[in-house]
Amino acid sequence: MPATAFPHEGEIMTHSTGIKVRGYHLDLYGHVNNARYLEFLEEARWTFFEERADLPAFLSSGIALIVVNINIDYRYPATMNDQLAIETAVKSVGNRSAVIHQCVKLAGSDTVVAEADVTFVAFDGKQNKAVAIEGKLRELLTGLQHQA
Repeated sequence: MPATAFPHEGEIMTHSTGIKVRGYHLDLYGHVNNARYLEFLEEARWTFFEERADLPAFLSSGIALIVVNINIDYRYPATMNDQLAIETAVKSVGNRSAVIHQCVKLAGSDTVVAEADVTFVAFDGKQNKAVAIEGKLRELLTGLQHQA
């Protein structure tokens, strides 16, 4: 990946993606259906990597980031027309897996709707297996890691 794939020094590592709650997101109670949060979180992760890394170069590398575990805590019901802000940051990078933390809030407020830790591995399609997180991928992920 080119050097432009990395954030600039001092840049804030959290990223925010906006989502508007639509009618088709709702369950019978008028709340966002729990399964829809998986879609919201995925959209935010894609946007995060599009805006913070050279996504086309990464995708052409043959390595994919594959989700292996998601833990979601639902805290507040989002309803029709709510504007959500999904904050995304790399929480930790290990040898074989990494974790992205995502926090869904009502936009413009501190009200937490849901929080999730998403664990993923680097998967090499040619080898058909998970591989160590090393080299440019490790540099990218640690560069994107939120410095609390």
